[in-house]
Parts: sequence; C-alpha cells; structure tokens
Amino acid sequence: MRKGILLAGGLGTRLFPITQVVCKQLLPVYDKPMVYYPLCTLMQAGITEILLICTPTDLPLFKSLLHNGHQWGINIEFATQAKPKGLAQALIIAEHFLNGSPCAMILGDNLFYGHQLQHTLQSTNKISSATVFGYHVANPQAYGVIEFDKHNQVLSITEKPAKPKSNFAMPGLYFFDNKASYYAKQVFPSERGELEIVDVINQYLDNNNLQVNILGRGTAWLDTGTPDAMAEATQYIAAIEKRQGLKVSCPEEIAYSMGLIDQLQLKKLAKPLLKSGYGEYLLSLLNKNFPDEMD
Repeated sequence: MRKGILLAGGLGTRLFPITQVVCKQLLPVYDKPMVYYPLCTLMQAGITEILLICTPTDLPLFKSLLHNGHQWGINIEFATQAKPKGLAQALIIAEHFLNGSPCAMILGDNLFYGHQLQHTLQSTNKISSATVFGYHVANPQAYGVIEFDKHNQVLSITEKPAKPKSNFAMPGLYFFDNKASYYAKQVFPSERGELEIVDVINQYLDNNNLQVNILGRGTAWLDTGTPDAMAEATQYIAAIEKRQGLKVSCPEEIAYSMGLIDQLQLKKLAKPLLKSGYGEYLLSLLNKNFPDEMD
C-alpha cells in the first residue's frame, strides 16, 4: 500500500513578510487552509496513511488544525525538518514511516484541480514504477524541465535550466516505489546546498523505471509560492466554487464520497462550521449522489 508524504516545511522567504510568523501552508487559499489542497490530492489518489513534514515551530499548529486525520477516515503522522535542506531530504526523514512501502510525495504549496484528476491519480497509484507528471508552462526556467525524444520518451529532467529543452515542467507531485529513501541517501548536496529531488528522479530514469504522465489542458496546476501566485490561486478557486456551487479540495466531502466516513460523522464535522456556510455545504452532501469522478 502506497503511503503519502506532504512536505510543508521551508521558510517561505518569497512570501515575506506574510510568512515571517506563520508558514504559507497554513495561510488561506480562498475558503480553506492551503494545506487542505495537497492533502486532498493524496486522499483522491486513495492514500490514507500520510506523513506531514514541517518545521518544529509550525508542528503544534498543524497538529491543532489536522489532528490525527481520523475525523476524515485517514491517519496523519508528523515529522519535522529543522532546516530546509532540499525535497529529497523528506524521503530520508520519512524512511521509518514508510517502512519499505512505496510513496507519493506532494509539496504543500501545490494545488491540482481538473477533469478526470481523481481517475488519473488513482490509476497512477496502481503503477508499481516511479511516476512524475508533465505540465506545459510558459516559463519552464522556473521548474524542473522534462526533455522528450521524438517518440515522447524521457531523455532528461533538469532543475531550473537557463535554456529549457521543452515547455513541460514537473509539478510537485511524485509517485515512487519502495526504493525512494535509498535513492535519496545517494544524493549529494547541490551548489545551493540542497538534496535535489531531480537527482532522485534521475536515478529512476537511469534504471529505466520512470514514467511521465502528461497532465492535459483540462487540469489546473497552481504553485502558490509568491504573493501573485497566491492571489491567482484564490481567485481561481473562488471562481470555480461560485460558478459550480461545489467546493474544491474539501476533505470532508472527499472522505464522505469515498466511503471513509459515514453520514453521522459528516454531520458531526459540519456542526461547528455552520456559521461560515462551510458546514451548510457539508450537510447538503447528505442528499447528494456522487458521480464516479469527484474533483
């Protein structure tokens, strides 16, 4: 069974002074804390055992917000990353939690939404090899960039190249087999002193054990690392929810639709949230039939 890693550490320096007191993953994106969105992505993939990694300072806040996850039918454990030494370090921190299991790791400031997303995530979760995603962007220099040959086979993945070899960026969502922690331990610090996740992924590529799943135009990927990006994400989520009358990345709704909690548990979760309107939305789910695809 694949386990999940939600990386919510870092200093959020690109958002200073907003994040000088509280980490960005606890800031709101429209009507929910930012951390709800990547958490829901893991839940939609069918992952119910999740390790959240954060700074020691933020640990009590995350525990107060998320508890142990049992209210949503999942299990959340916590670990700390004292200093931001790279994404690959999270795989080393999580080694004891994983205990030989494959994993999916998602960055706490990455939001995904779109048609057939849940189906894509659950299908990817069933694949035994490592899988990363490709997403067409206008500014690939800011991301890990995937290079393809004429047969659409992956040739290379390069972190923030000055001259990108394609416009396909790699979002912060990675599915690994049970060798991820081992590969992370083989990585040496980069010039910026971090253990780069690209160096882990390239080991899978070198061993012919990497797949790339292209996310099409029907899927939105939002990175909320800057004030402008946060504002755009809030505007996007607000527009979708107001237009459709449906919430994006609502953990209570996902848990209920997937059978992780029952009607009584949903009512209990809704009660303290009635004044905000969020609770009323949860109660409205009791009379709703969920389609196969629920993003």
